[in-house]
Amino acid sequence: MSNTVPGPDGHPRCAWCGTVDAFFPYHDTEWGYPVDDDQRLFEKLCLESFQSGLSWRTILDKRDNFRQAFAQFDFHKVALYKEKDVKALLENAGIVRHRGKISAVINNAARAVELEQEAGSLAHFFWQFEPEAASLPEPQSRTTCPESEQLAKALKQRGWKFVGPTTAYAFMQAMGLINDHVHECSVRANVEAARAKFRRP
Repeated sequence: MSNTVPGPDGHPRCAWCGTVDAFFPYHDTEWGYPVDDDQRLFEKLCLESFQSGLSWRTILDKRDNFRQAFAQFDFHKVALYKEKDVKALLENAGIVRHRGKISAVINNAARAVELEQEAGSLAHFFWQFEPEAASLPEPQSRTTCPESEQLAKALKQRGWKFVGPTTAYAFMQAMGLINDHVHECSVRANVEAARAKFRRP
């Protein structure tokens, strides 16, 4: 089985894009590019936790609804959500209505505020777990790595919920802590160039 599919321009892309056309713009412009914006980092970690047991297509289709429901993932605001907000979110058909995951986002927002105070920024904390490129196996050949296990453990120790090693690894893939585009993917070189220029927090 090929590990690529042709993109809209005919050039190869990672095979997972072939599931639905909406994946191509996300893959080409977001997935794997390095991110140091705390709000985007928090958003992605939350969306990855919502994805647990579901498809990324489901979450991507609902992403704008999630952003509206969770104050654009401004964790300072989400940390102030109360039980009435949880009840309202459980009635919001535009998002995934899972009480445990909704409560976890609110809990994690409060933990993110604490982490910002501890480390200076979420970006500074998360980027400490960037793996050495040479230590990584073939792209998309696994769902965890030692660093994602360490990140998940560090977050759990700080009271975060719904963030295990697999979720942490998917977060690292998406936020550019690793370049997990397959070698034949035409976007891999763009991501590698962006990572080379990126100033680590």
